[in-house]
Amino acid sequence: MKNIISRTVICCIACLTVASCAKLDEKLYGSKSLSDGTIGAAELGAVYAQLNGQTDQANTYALQEHPTDEMMGPTRGTDWGDFGTWRKLHTHTWTASHNQVNDTWDQLNIGVFRATQVVEKASDTQIKAEASFLRAYFMFQVVDLYGQQPFRDPNAPTSAIPTVMSRTEATDYMIKDLEFAETNLPQTSANIGKANKAAAQALLAKVYLNRAVYNSATVGGPFTFAKADMDKVIEYANKITAAGYTLEPAGKYFQDFAWDNSDQSHGNIFGMYNTTENAPASAQNRWKMGLHYNQTPDGWNGFTTLADFYDSFQATDERRGVAYPGLTDKIGLRAGFAIGQQYGPGNKALTQRSGKPLVFTREVNLNYSTEAQGIRVFKYFPQPNADGTVPNSPNDNDYVFLRYADVVLEKAEAIMRGGTDPGGATVLGLVNSIRTPRGATALGAVTEADMLAERGRELYWEGWRRNDLIRFGKFNDPVDQRPATTDKTRTLYPIPQRAIDTNPNLKQNPGY
Repeated sequence: MKNIISRTVICCIACLTVASCAKLDEKLYGSKSLSDGTIGAAELGAVYAQLNGQTDQANTYALQEHPTDEMMGPTRGTDWGDFGTWRKLHTHTWTASHNQVNDTWDQLNIGVFRATQVVEKASDTQIKAEASFLRAYFMFQVVDLYGQQPFRDPNAPTSAIPTVMSRTEATDYMIKDLEFAETNLPQTSANIGKANKAAAQALLAKVYLNRAVYNSATVGGPFTFAKADMDKVIEYANKITAAGYTLEPAGKYFQDFAWDNSDQSHGNIFGMYNTTENAPASAQNRWKMGLHYNQTPDGWNGFTTLADFYDSFQATDERRGVAYPGLTDKIGLRAGFAIGQQYGPGNKALTQRSGKPLVFTREVNLNYSTEAQGIRVFKYFPQPNADGTVPNSPNDNDYVFLRYADVVLEKAEAIMRGGTDPGGATVLGLVNSIRTPRGATALGAVTEADMLAERGRELYWEGWRRNDLIRFGKFNDPVDQRPATTDKTRTLYPIPQRAIDTNPNLKQNPGY
């Protein structure tokens, strides 16, 4: 297994800790001065480019998924050991020196800093609005993962030490950024890779839904959800509905993630736009990380889901897995969860490298797995050629950060937590509007456990599971390969020690 975790250039993190770099990368920014009043599309493009790291299987995505009940990174002999980086995430045993804790901190805070430069220096209102949205997105991830937000004023001397916002202060700051963005962004965009009003509204809904977590006096809760915040979630959800976003019809769940999702999706709001000519944030690793070496296309034979999570789906639920036209008939791969005997082009039964049948099993061991153990997940998938080969050219699946089904479930949760919908929508009606088209039996009532489970079934492997589990008070519960309840302080990651060493305004989080 190749270790493909990238390391962030140290010059960039210096911008956020002690002093800023002497000058920015001219390949990205050109040679113009940040103070000459000409900041525009090129500099904004560099902020969008910082989102590319969000589509990696490591860093932000790993921190949000591996410690949960829906993902595991088992070591397979000498493959995927990576000095325990994946095992420590699943078992909640990371420290302040964990490589992905450090790299994610760098990556996200560079995004905040670059966006701030554009917000402060650009003269075009829409550019400032897009940069404000992007700053709020990066800040949301920092606040969610680490609970503190270092902030460097681009106008401050290079010797100035960045200030640090508390979780509550940073949450309020995000809301102001997003309100400005909503007011000044266009109603629609050419593609999901450009922020519009719905993107700002979707992120505002998510911030308000999690505000009780971020304002809690105690890390990990208990949380008090204010009705005013829940009403805000509903308000923004209704605006997105009014803008024309809809749920995918029956039998079309996976078209939000397929190679033609740019044209076919009715519910994708914001993400990374890819084409076959230019795929800066290719979703390729989302299928590569689970595919066996002998499948088409070949993969890295890595991550799995947990059997208990797989069992939360009804057999009739489309989201559990389907034969996808143009995919399964060409290369044998099914969309969704893969378990049991695997097939290749021509419906040929595949084998392991040893020659044994390639049968993905329910059983998986975090420390000592064989190459066929574990249920795999293929929510994104490639477009095969007519002859059953898969091109090596970039794949044009757009990568999705925010989509309408998430918004609908957030609205249902907000009503469940005391909010009121002016249109009279109910928790039960909203949840069943998600379940029924997918072939799942309509519920007769919705408990908190039902709501959390439905969010898992709808949004699995999209990078939101940790966030959801924390809000429902279930993040520290035992799961397969982590048999003991963990401490609530694990709901925040530690501030990297090197950041604390260079910025005395940062204070280590409880428990580290």
